[in-house]
Formats: sequence, C-alpha cells, structure tokens
Amino acid sequence: MTSVAARPTAAPVRNTRWVRGPLWDLAMAFSWIPFSVAAFAFAGNVDRIEWLVGLTLLFSVSHQPLTMPLVYADAHVYKSRPRIYTLTPPIIVVLVLIGLQLDPVVIAVIAGVWNAGHTLQQRYGIARIYGRKVGQGSGTVEHRLLWTMLILALTAAAVDPATPNRIADAGLGGRNQQGLAILTDAAPVARILLPFLIAYALFLLVQWARQELTSEQVNPAKWLYLGSTTALIGLTIVSPIAGFVGYVGSHAAEYYLIVHNHLGDRYPDEVTDGGAPLGKAVRSRLGPFGLMAIYALVVWGLILGILQWGTYEIYAFIFLTLGAMHLFYDGLIWKLRRPEVARGFQIDL
Repeated sequence: MTSVAARPTAAPVRNTRWVRGPLWDLAMAFSWIPFSVAAFAFAGNVDRIEWLVGLTLLFSVSHQPLTMPLVYADAHVYKSRPRIYTLTPPIIVVLVLIGLQLDPVVIAVIAGVWNAGHTLQQRYGIARIYGRKVGQGSGTVEHRLLWTMLILALTAAAVDPATPNRIADAGLGGRNQQGLAILTDAAPVARILLPFLIAYALFLLVQWARQELTSEQVNPAKWLYLGSTTALIGLTIVSPIAGFVGYVGSHAAEYYLIVHNHLGDRYPDEVTDGGAPLGKAVRSRLGPFGLMAIYALVVWGLILGILQWGTYEIYAFIFLTLGAMHLFYDGLIWKLRRPEVARGFQIDL
C-alpha cells in the first residue's frame, strides 16, 4: 500500500493593484499624517490647537455635499431608489429640527459616534476595493477586525487615566469636556472589557493572516492601507487630539481623492452613463479636476459666508442635515456590486 503525499498549498500570488497609482495611493493612505503632525507641532498652544480642530471639522463638513450630485445628477443612481431619494431630504429636515430641541451634548455624542462609524466604513470600503481588484471575495474578517480595533482604541482611551489631562491640555472644554466625561465615566466597564477586546482582536488578526495566506492572489497595496489605518487608530490611544484630527481630516481628504479618481472612469461616454448630467460635466473642458475645484470654491464660499453672517442655529441645521444625508446616502451609492461603481474603480464584475 502506497501513501499519497499531500499536495503543497501554492503560495498566494502577490499582485499589487493600486486604486490609481503608487504616489496617489500613498498620499491617500497617509493623508492623516499632516493633520496629526500639526497637532503635535501645536501641542501646548491652546489657541492653535483649537484653530486646528475647528479647521479640520470645517474641512470635514466641506466634503459632505459632494454626495448630492452623485445621487441627484445621475439618473441611474436616482432611479435605483427613487422613493428613498425623494423622501429622505424632508424626513431628515424634520428629524434635525426635532433633534435641535434636544440636549446639544446628546446630539454631539450621537453625531460623533455615527461619524466615527461612517469614517471606519469608508476605510473598510477602500480596503475592499484593493481586495476586489485581485479577485478576493468576502471581507467579513477585515470588517470585524477594523471595528474591533476602533472599539479597542476607545476602550483603552477610557481606561487610561492620562486621557482627561491630554484633552484638557488641548484647551477643549464646554461640550467637548462634557463629551469626554461620558468616555471617562465608562472607565470601570472599559477595564473589564479591555482584555477581552485585546484577545478578540488578536484572534481576528490570526484569522485575517490565515485568510490572506490561503488566497490565490493578495494585494500588498491593501496591506499598506490597512497598516496605515492601524497606525492611525493606535495613535488615538497615545494622543487623542492628534488621532482625532488625523481620523477626521483624512476621511474628508480620502473622499475628495476617491471621487476625483472615480469620476473619469465612471462616466466615460454618454452611452455608458445614460446621458447623466454629472457625466456631461465630467467630460466637458473642466474635467474631473476642474469640476472638483469649482465645487470646493462654491462650498467653501458658502461655509465661510454662513460662519460670517449666519447664526449658530443656521450652521447647525445645515451641517446636521447635509451630514445625515451624506452618511445615509454613502451607505447606498458606493456598493462595489453596482456596475457603475465597479467601473469607476476598474473592477471586473
């Protein structure tokens, strides 16, 4: 009787596939560094830190309306869910008006948690683009790992007795200080959860590594992006302010870069995109860059105008309304299984 030797498992093929190119992708992956470096440079200077945080938040606000033309200037997208895209704006307006009557701290906490999750979902989506470019299927493990790392970082910050002083040194008080109190009040529960979160994160990391090693093809560009994301999340434990501005600022920067890169391939000609108004604008002399430049000028002009001549209530209403629509719509329009989205990232379905 002869024994049959087990066939060795072939090593996965490394296939580096960028979203656009090495330099562009590196700029996107590490877009958080300038914001975080500025936070370290301004450490100890309350006025400059407050200025940096405020400017970062305004930069984040500026990217949110960019979702609207992707919905309302593209018939393919709008007709895919006409009832949702018609009814959502008035419903959100009503909800925002009701929400403005609630405790501002509660609204700030809800908005902060939602934005943190939305930002993480965007990073997961970009990781999926890298994976799909080499034919990788499910991203369930990556999704769980990213969420676990974020929760672990917040839990570690809650446990760390130095966290309140780090925030206080930045000169952030008022509602920010009240929001911090919620985090620090959770310290007793966080101490119990922390070891379990660490164990679960390590378990998921092993699962992810095993999944990558058994894939037919792997994308080192994805590893680079996930490594950068891990470093950013880890930074929030060491320096909450530097991590915060890096997390928020890079989210908006990534969105600008992704949309700019996406437009040209998504709207190559009138036949493919069904004559979408946005496609006509992209194919005009302006091109994607000119279109994005005009968008930035208009939006920043409106933001500065509201800040100069408007009231806090007007700004809060516009910010929360557009923010809620952006968060909700982004979960619908960036599905890689949609042909137009896959086309924009040069992914074969």
